[in-house]
Amino acid sequence: MSVRSCRELWTILLGRSALREPAQIEAELDRHWDRLHQGLSYYKPPSSSSAGKVKENKEVAQPLKDFGLRISKLLGLDEQQSVQLLQCYLQEDYRGTRDSLKVVLKDERQSQALLLKIADYYYDERMCLLRCVLLLLTYFQDERHPYRAEYCNCVNKLEKDLVSNYQSQFEKLFKAEAPTWETHGNLMTERQVSLWFLQCLREQSLLLEIIFLYYAYFEMSPSDLLSFTKMFKEEGFGLRQTNRHLVDRSMDALVERIGYLSSLILVEGMDIDFLHKCALEDCTEQHQFSSSPDVIKEMDQLLLTFGDIPHHGPVLLAWVLLRHTLRPDESSPVIRRIGNTALQLGVFKYISTMLKGLGVSGNNCTASTAKMCIYGLLSFVVTSFEEESLQGSHLIDAACEVLSAPSLAEVFWEMKPNMGLGMILDSAVGMFPHKIGPLLQLLTALLSNKLTVKKVYNFLDKMSFYTQVYKHKPNDIISKDDETLWRRQTPKLLYPLSTGQTNLWMPQGVLGQVVIGGEQGYVVRWDYSYSSWTLFTCEVEMLLHVVSTADVLAHCARVKPILDLVHKIISTDWTVSDCLLPLTSRIYMLLQRLTSVINPPVDVIASCVNCLSVLAARMPGKVWSSLHHTGFLPFASNPLTSMAQCVSAEGMKAGNYGNLLVQIEQPRGEYAVTIAFLRLITTLVKGQLGSTQNKGLIPCVLLVLKEMLPTYHKWRYNTYGVRERIGCLILELIHAILNLSPEGEDQGSTPTLQSLCIYSLANTEAGQAVVNIMGVGVDTIDVVLAAQPSSCGSEGPGQILIQTVKLAFSVTNNVIRLKPPSDVVSPLEQALTQHGGHGNNLIVVLAKYIYHKHDPALPRLAIQLLKRLATVAPMSVYACLGNDAAAIRDAFLTRLQSKTEDMRIKVMILEFLTVAVETQPGLIELFLNLETKDGSEGSKEFLLGEWSCLHVVLDLIDSKQQGKYWCPPLLHRAALAFLLALWQDRRDSAISVLRKKERFWENLTTPLFGTLTPPSDTTEPCVLETCAFVMKIIGLEIYYVVSGSLEQSLKDGLQKFSNARRYEYWSQYVKSLVCHVAEMEEEGICYFPETQMLISAWRMLLILSTSHVCYSKHNHDFKLTTPMSVPCLRIGSMMATLLLILLKQWRSVVATAPDILSPLSLILESVLQADQQMMERTKAKIFSALISVLQIQGLNGGDISQLPQLLLSVCETVKDEALALIDNTRHMSQTGETAEDEDSMETESPRGPRKDQRDGVCVLALHLAKELCRTDEDGEHWVSVMRKVPVLPSVLSAVELSLRSKHNLYFTEAALHLLLTLARTPQGAAAVAGAGVIQTICLPLLSVYEGSSNGASQSFSRKSQDSACWPGVYRLCMSLMESLLKTLRYNFINEALDFVGVHQERILQCLNAVRTVQSLACLDEADHTVGFLLQLSSFCKEWQFHLPKLLRDVQVNLCYLCQTCTYLLHSKKMLHHYLQAKNGEALPPGPLSRTQRAPQTPSKEAVGGGEREEAEQKALLAVQCSLLKILSKTLATLQHFTPDCCQILLDQSMDLAEYRTLFVLSFTTPAFDPDVAPSFGTLLATINVALSMLSEVDVSCNHEQPQLQSLLMFTMENCFYVLISQAVRCLKDPSILPRDKQRLKQELSSELSTLLSSLSRHFRRGSPSSPASGILPSTQSKPPTPGSKASHEGQEPFIQLVQAFVRLVQR
Repeated sequence: MSVRSCRELWTILLGRSALREPAQIEAELDRHWDRLHQGLSYYKPPSSSSAGKVKENKEVAQPLKDFGLRISKLLGLDEQQSVQLLQCYLQEDYRGTRDSLKVVLKDERQSQALLLKIADYYYDERMCLLRCVLLLLTYFQDERHPYRAEYCNCVNKLEKDLVSNYQSQFEKLFKAEAPTWETHGNLMTERQVSLWFLQCLREQSLLLEIIFLYYAYFEMSPSDLLSFTKMFKEEGFGLRQTNRHLVDRSMDALVERIGYLSSLILVEGMDIDFLHKCALEDCTEQHQFSSSPDVIKEMDQLLLTFGDIPHHGPVLLAWVLLRHTLRPDESSPVIRRIGNTALQLGVFKYISTMLKGLGVSGNNCTASTAKMCIYGLLSFVVTSFEEESLQGSHLIDAACEVLSAPSLAEVFWEMKPNMGLGMILDSAVGMFPHKIGPLLQLLTALLSNKLTVKKVYNFLDKMSFYTQVYKHKPNDIISKDDETLWRRQTPKLLYPLSTGQTNLWMPQGVLGQVVIGGEQGYVVRWDYSYSSWTLFTCEVEMLLHVVSTADVLAHCARVKPILDLVHKIISTDWTVSDCLLPLTSRIYMLLQRLTSVINPPVDVIASCVNCLSVLAARMPGKVWSSLHHTGFLPFASNPLTSMAQCVSAEGMKAGNYGNLLVQIEQPRGEYAVTIAFLRLITTLVKGQLGSTQNKGLIPCVLLVLKEMLPTYHKWRYNTYGVRERIGCLILELIHAILNLSPEGEDQGSTPTLQSLCIYSLANTEAGQAVVNIMGVGVDTIDVVLAAQPSSCGSEGPGQILIQTVKLAFSVTNNVIRLKPPSDVVSPLEQALTQHGGHGNNLIVVLAKYIYHKHDPALPRLAIQLLKRLATVAPMSVYACLGNDAAAIRDAFLTRLQSKTEDMRIKVMILEFLTVAVETQPGLIELFLNLETKDGSEGSKEFLLGEWSCLHVVLDLIDSKQQGKYWCPPLLHRAALAFLLALWQDRRDSAISVLRKKERFWENLTTPLFGTLTPPSDTTEPCVLETCAFVMKIIGLEIYYVVSGSLEQSLKDGLQKFSNARRYEYWSQYVKSLVCHVAEMEEEGICYFPETQMLISAWRMLLILSTSHVCYSKHNHDFKLTTPMSVPCLRIGSMMATLLLILLKQWRSVVATAPDILSPLSLILESVLQADQQMMERTKAKIFSALISVLQIQGLNGGDISQLPQLLLSVCETVKDEALALIDNTRHMSQTGETAEDEDSMETESPRGPRKDQRDGVCVLALHLAKELCRTDEDGEHWVSVMRKVPVLPSVLSAVELSLRSKHNLYFTEAALHLLLTLARTPQGAAAVAGAGVIQTICLPLLSVYEGSSNGASQSFSRKSQDSACWPGVYRLCMSLMESLLKTLRYNFINEALDFVGVHQERILQCLNAVRTVQSLACLDEADHTVGFLLQLSSFCKEWQFHLPKLLRDVQVNLCYLCQTCTYLLHSKKMLHHYLQAKNGEALPPGPLSRTQRAPQTPSKEAVGGGEREEAEQKALLAVQCSLLKILSKTLATLQHFTPDCCQILLDQSMDLAEYRTLFVLSFTTPAFDPDVAPSFGTLLATINVALSMLSEVDVSCNHEQPQLQSLLMFTMENCFYVLISQAVRCLKDPSILPRDKQRLKQELSSELSTLLSSLSRHFRRGSPSSPASGILPSTQSKPPTPGSKASHEGQEPFIQLVQAFVRLVQR
């Protein structure tokens, strides 16, 4: 659209558009100054040439041309401009879609309606054009205005013949003939003619306003004054319009205004200010009129005919001054006549009416300029003429009106006191305090800023005259003969108040001048000095005394000005309030007395309440407590307990105010007290009183919610605009309550102010009233705005209505936001979302506020409320919009696309759409407007429709647009947020269109390639969010799309991102950002949410890009933060998680880890210093990260420089956590909590902070300590650390307590792992033993397995051994004992024996249990137990000495165990059967198959038989392996209980009694029966089984092969050893019969020979020899040398031993 409409131009000049830079404003003015210069003559009348041009124009569609011609006919407007007007209207104000327009133009009725709307639009355009000029003239010399220079340049360009243009336009308008249907077509009905005339008057008034402002700055020549005077006379100052027959009552105000402005222009033209100056300096010849006597004569003649219209008054008065000053001698009779006429017209009364009529000055330039003009006139009049000859009281009224202009008060105080209006003040002082009103009225007007307050206060503080009026001469007076001077004989109290009260005391001897004396009475001015403030206090006291007598009204009239003055003083300058305390403290009493009389003086009460409002703004507590006792406010007679009681208003009294409202104000229709009351309550609420006072305000607020808000619009009103103001104040009060911070209110069961408001609005008719206010609708607002005169400025009824509606939006939004969640839909929500018939539901009304153009905040807040409703209400906005949906969408998009639209509206529209993506599918489809394009194979491709919001969004993210004024960062951010919502909601149709758009990915990723300002300078947090959104979109795209099919442009972008070292850049940036936020936290300025968002997005992008798309190594050493406060901790926690995930993914990259360890250890220190609950998770994550690093590094070896420091930090943590755990566990056991199911993993249980968790800080710290100790094998660091920090004692005592109470499973496990690691080195074992490990573990361990159940088999859990469990703890304790004993040997033997003694039952049970339970857990325990016994068996002698019986039991049980294992290994089927029977159907996956677990399948039936068998096979193998380990260790242990082979073979004198016989002489294969004793047959069977398994292992190529082979070899070796040793013992044993010995020899000889041959066969095939020392520590004195594949059987040492034995036997 090349042509800007005038309204758009006006919006731009006001600074309400996106164009806010002075240069942009200047460019607009340059482009359009000609239009402003022409004024209304810019709009040309129709002409045939213009019509021809329209017809030739090919760019405009034919229907639009035809319609343009109809517009031209109706409005009498040039054809080309008509078409242009139509185009502008369609762009800005048309409320349908483009498609509906075609229908409208064809349909006669609809097109007529459209014509009338365009007529309104045209009138508005003309007004806006004039408003632009008015705006320029208003501010072009205002230094505070941001565009002053630009306006000034433009005014200078316009200046030359602006006035003559506008004057001729004005003449044309008031002489214009009214249009008729003959000339303008049959649509020109009476109503249209009336509208035309109203417009004509408005334009006249605006033109005059422009001319008046122009002449305020530029001089008017005498000839111009003459021509204006003639013109105004001709049109009767607006009263003699050509079409005056059309004036109706509604236009009176406009006609009046035209009169006022005409009069002002003439007065301004005479330049009275300059005249006054000339007169003072005695150089009257400089005035422009002194040199033009002809004009003066003509003016004299003209003005002698004036006098029939009040508007003439000021003109005549000014002319009198002019003539009197310039030529006093020649024309006194004329002057006298004109002057008398002016006074007869009541000029001063007219002046005050006129100034009131022009509106409140403030930001209203016309009114304040008028006051300046009249100020000059009045000052000169008062100086030039005697005051008595002027009309006194009206003169004071006029002076007050004039002085209320802000700048004039200061001008006044700077003047000499007897000059100008100062003389009026003097005369008012002369009658004080007999007449209080006039002086105080003047002084109140003279208060404008703090400086003037001091002047007024001091002026009143030092009065020197006291004027009194007497009917008769009093007795105590001596007077002169001529009665001009009186003198007091006695001192006198001036007020009849009781003693002790404030009073004035006139001493004797005071002189008084009699100003007026005689029969009527005397006016005496006493020469007596006093402070008026004391006098005012006395006046108030007097009123309190006479309050119930007939004098009350007279006294009220004296007190009201005092109160108004006090109100104005404290609201202007608070510091004076202390001096006014005697007055302000009496206001409460006044209120109480005045409101309880029969006919209360409403105006005085309102003044009292106004004063209290100002006081309450500074000291709400004091005002509230004093007011509380006056009975003025509503109150509750019994205490408030529940919401129901509050809402029913049971026991609430309306107070004196409530009665006043109902009995006085509503019947009269005047609401001064109500307005003051609402302001007072709002001020008190905003004062953030404590909760108790807020409770006291509940009755007041309830009165507003129940009695006022639902009904105020039905009350009677005398004055237009009061209803709107009351509505606005009520909503301001509610708004203030809803914005109270919850800290200000205690959250008890009793209702608070806020909860009461929310409940009332949601559930009572108050809510309906707010809904009705929101439902006013955009059309009504437009009508009100159009009806108000342009002079209202920011205080007109239209603005108040807009403000009220905006408050209603905000209140509703807050009620929905703060409402407690409930299942029932509240009446408010129903009203908001119900579908009304005839399109009158609220959603449509809200959406249509988009058409409002005057105040950009109104549509913005409406959309914000829509956004809230779209989120919370279960309804479809699209359905509610009905037929209007497409038109409303077009309006939304038009505003979104407009380059000049206010940015915040655009942002809000995008935010609304962002929410709608998730919650409003229909609506978002409407806005996306995707059209399908059918592909060849029926695959649907989508295209963007013409009205799709994606066009705008794509424009906004276009990298070429960034930084332009129409795409500020906030808008860019909103566009990206919308795109992110599409990705998060997976709107595939839209995403697919976007992906294909060219340069889409390039534009999207642009922000990531920019260089951001360092965090210390950044001002726009939205830039951070922008980058975060982009990262999230890319992350989601990588995640959704199969990595192969990513768009090429995105791949290129990512590659570029990697190549440009952006990963490093962002890592560094995020690092510095976090540090910055941590620093700024103290100062409290911190963009925390944005920072957190950016970090989480960066985290997501990194994780996804590492797992899905592999890149080169990134440097991610970006975690150097020192988090100190809660938000920083959250960030730290996020970063730690990121680190952990990255460590897991980049194991190869992290291999060289010291560069990561150093920052990590620093972080750990800082984290440990900041000890808060929040830290828990972060500590845990950092510990995990360290563990990962150490484990990865453990794979590589290498030493770590940070070890000592890390160890110290970790040990500190462990110690503190352990102590805390002790306290916690003790506390729990006292409160008698039962140990919950050990495996439950509730992380958020209410157990207090130290709950034991698998990933708790304590557990992870222990694991980390374990890793560190493992790294530090030689113990150079940890020894010193453990000396410094008492870790072991605290850990051990915590373990002891945990074992006793069976609590803290994970902690105990981790602690035992740490001890185990330590026990592997001599130093460590010594430390652990020295710390008293046996006391910790030995006895408490009993409670772990005792009492769980009786009977051996049940006490062995069938749990898979992976999960943590108490039996696992027992097994760990066994391992610990084993390790300590192995490391410390004799130093630990006593403790070990104690342990065995204490736990002997469990040990024997366990050895027995293998026969009955083959679960892995049970076998594992047996394995650990046998392992420990193996170590203990080295100390046979000590054992024999201390626990002989146990030793014997263990030996027997071990033999039986050997038999059991052999049997189970021998008979696989039997084992399989047992496993199935015992474990039910499910088979636990074994430890060997941990790497390839059986796949978890959803249902039993779905598992194929093959898979099932495979799983069973694996389980079987695992059990076999366990059995084999147990068997090998058992035999190794037995080897210690049987004589040494070499010794028994060679040493003849050996004491055989020392060793018991372990196996009976029998050669049967072992039976699965406890009654059958283990025998030599058992041992032979064992060897056989081992052999057969060996050959099996050779055949199957299992990956466990070498391990299994060496285990089998070890088993065989030990078995041969025990067999030989036992056999020799039998052979040497005298107690055995020779026959048996012979049998033994024969059996062994044959069996062993067979075995040997099998063995040698086996070795020829080649196989490893005896065990690799990795599996089981060999207990033989010298490790057997491993055989090679090429070894011959003769070289196997144990084979040689067996052969030797066989030879011995065969002898």
